[in-house]
Amino acid sequence: MISKTIVMISLYIIPFLFILVIPMHIFLALGLTVFMGIGIAGVGMGVMHDACHGSYSKHKWVNNMLGGTLYLLGSNVLNWKIQHNVLHHTYTNISGLDEDINSKGPIRLAEYKPLKKHHRYQFMYAFVFYGLMTIAKLINDFSLLFYYNQKGLVKSQNKTVRNELIKMVIRKTIYLLVILGLPIWLTDFTWYQILIGFFIMHWVASIILSFIFQMAHVVEGAEQPKPEGNMDTEWHIHQLNTTSDFARHNKVLGWYVGGLNFQIEHHLFPNICHIHYSKLAPIVEKTAKEFGIVYNLKSSFCEALSSHITRLKELGKNKDTHFSL
Repeated sequence: MISKTIVMISLYIIPFLFILVIPMHIFLALGLTVFMGIGIAGVGMGVMHDACHGSYSKHKWVNNMLGGTLYLLGSNVLNWKIQHNVLHHTYTNISGLDEDINSKGPIRLAEYKPLKKHHRYQFMYAFVFYGLMTIAKLINDFSLLFYYNQKGLVKSQNKTVRNELIKMVIRKTIYLLVILGLPIWLTDFTWYQILIGFFIMHWVASIILSFIFQMAHVVEGAEQPKPEGNMDTEWHIHQLNTTSDFARHNKVLGWYVGGLNFQIEHHLFPNICHIHYSKLAPIVEKTAKEFGIVYNLKSSFCEALSSHITRLKELGKNKDTHFSL
């Protein structure tokens, strides 16, 4: 975990330092922003994710410090913990409660959301909008904080909306001053070239993060229970029914994505560091089969991606559903 943390943070910061201190052609600089996007996505999946779950270290201060790497992407830790740890892990794939399957702009990810005519094409255009995820979070964090406060979720985390709003404004201002202000100050690139690099970095990070998260829950075989009344299914079985593993034997991919290709194990044991998931997975799969529970596994990254595209097609043309304008 320590070596991965060093590698991923370095992959984000070192290209940025090169851009700041070494005169270079704009295309080389834009190429370095691609590496920054790959690095910050790796930080999010392999460092921040474990830390915010409290599974990176047994020391709370270490988890808090490394969970704060989310600020390197301009996002907000409190919002992320509420959305991911509280809502997603408790109400996995339940429309209206699990915000991970809420509609993403023109993308329909949940069976019980309104179906519109343009959704039939979402399997083609979805990936363009996936690339806007982190930029949208940079802006939408403010409205999301107030929404969570209205729902009593901010108070449930022993926080106050006033203090969190002040901290959010300060952190996002510092982020923008560093990531945009320093290049404007220290380099000869024009403001619009810097904005293009900023967009490329975020687009690359967003595409990677979106792919990995969607291929765990919006694939064939991952159920989306009807969001009404109490759930009759036991929680652990619900996690198996709504989650999928993929490419379990791809060690390079598993290392980079922080074990998020072992999503079943992560949902069952969110407080265990992801480096142990590869050993847990065969035990979980064997136990599930012994009790007649389906263990949803896609053998490769390509199979999982294909399954996600198929699911997007299905969600774009649900049978017996009338289109709304």
